[in-house]
Amino acid sequence: ISTGEQVSVALTAMAIMSLGHKAVSLTGAQIGIRTDNVFGKARIISISTDRMQKLLDDGNIVIAAGFQGIDEEFNITTLGRGGSDTTAVSLAAVLGASCEIYTDVDGVYTADPRVVSTARKVTHTSYDEMLEMASLGAGVMHSRSIEFAKKFNVPVHVRSSQEDTTGTIISTVSEDPTRGVSGAAVTMDEARITLSGVPDKPGTSNAIFSAIARANITVDMIVQDAGVGGISNISFTVPSAELAPTLEAVQPIAEQLGIQNITSRDNVSKISVVGIGMAEQSGVSDRMFRALSDKSINIHMITTSQIKISVLVDRDQALEAINAVHQTFELDATSSDAVPAESPQATPAADPAAAANKLQGMEELAITDIALDSTQASISIHGVPDTPGIAATIFETVAQENIIVDMIIQSYLDDSEFASLSFTVQREDHQRTLDVLQDMQSEVSFQEVASNPAVAKLSVSGIGLRSHTGVAIRMFQSLAEAGMNIEMINTSEVRVNVVVDDSQGDSGLKALTQAFEDVMGRQVNI
Repeated sequence: ISTGEQVSVALTAMAIMSLGHKAVSLTGAQIGIRTDNVFGKARIISISTDRMQKLLDDGNIVIAAGFQGIDEEFNITTLGRGGSDTTAVSLAAVLGASCEIYTDVDGVYTADPRVVSTARKVTHTSYDEMLEMASLGAGVMHSRSIEFAKKFNVPVHVRSSQEDTTGTIISTVSEDPTRGVSGAAVTMDEARITLSGVPDKPGTSNAIFSAIARANITVDMIVQDAGVGGISNISFTVPSAELAPTLEAVQPIAEQLGIQNITSRDNVSKISVVGIGMAEQSGVSDRMFRALSDKSINIHMITTSQIKISVLVDRDQALEAINAVHQTFELDATSSDAVPAESPQATPAADPAAAANKLQGMEELAITDIALDSTQASISIHGVPDTPGIAATIFETVAQENIIVDMIIQSYLDDSEFASLSFTVQREDHQRTLDVLQDMQSEVSFQEVASNPAVAKLSVSGIGLRSHTGVAIRMFQSLAEAGMNIEMINTSEVRVNVVVDDSQGDSGLKALTQAFEDVMGRQVNI
């Protein structure tokens, strides 16, 4: 599998030499790329700079073979999907060099131009924005290489291999941090599984998702609404092709836990908006919900993070939905505050050998923050009519009262015409939010409102959450072992959030800190 790259680098070096320049081609083994022995999906452990640096100092153009390395037994390994981009970013990290990725597109767009004709190329995008977009199907860069770039603070310039044009800089800078939304994406082939009547007790979430993980299935969206009467509902999505094995994995644990019902749909798609400025602005979610409502598009699931809002819609309405959202946030227009794209300046390592030594365990999970937010209250609306416009109406009304909403979770039961909608607000806004909902019950005829005036939100943030799929499982397991019940869950590419009762906040933080102490603080600045 690795011979294609080896032949290509040799031919490229020969072509450069024929033009009168000094050039050397190196395989992954010759470079010194050490990996683990997971063949086909190997992770980079370390890179030796000695040979490359000497060749560069001698005036050579070094052509490096991507996608490959060697393990401790000197067997050739391949890095799997995103391996070539990851190789480029890793070499830039150890050498303190700039990184330019030349590909078949000329940069990162506000949406896939194949489905949104008005999509626009952006000059800059942040690591976190690009991570979210890559996970949602943006094929410009694989999420693994972006995780690597963020971990080692390597700016990446994505450019066209066909034209000499300015591309997109992926770094700590967004094109316009004041914009609430900078990109939109659609994931077409999603399947949703809903577990209803789930016992609301410690260890339930861990048992469910551990069973799925053992089947080597990657879960995407996860939402758990706040329980009522000792039961809750959990909904999650997987790729459509993995629906059957997921149901097979879940069935035994559902019987063991006494879960009342399992339903699924494989004709749904995920629509997402991403923006680093979202965390500082209110009203982004209700604008998105209203855009879909105006097109009579019903929302089946909602999950939010600091920089992303994702909803699940019927697949036959997905293209209309992504175009409606793109238009609502005016993503086709360049902001006057946009940062112009300029190639990032390299910061050469003062001591390449020392820099390489700091990068041991290069692709290991790095948890950057474990946080406790003790300022929030939770609101759950049960028996919400599952019709277009309901979520928009609720959150527009709440926003008009200047109430800031943080987490939003919506789950839907297939065997009824109703959904459950849960969200968190600041504690001082708890009663005011209940009053707002009471006043609008004649407009939105929900069945019941439950609330907790004091909850604790626990968050685990890091780099590698996408490629290291066990983060949520480790989080759920540590809380279960500490005897804590999880009331709400939502996830993103850079953070997993859970809500527990306020009385368990401090002990939850302690449990998570102990659970992740082996991977805390691994971000490296060279």
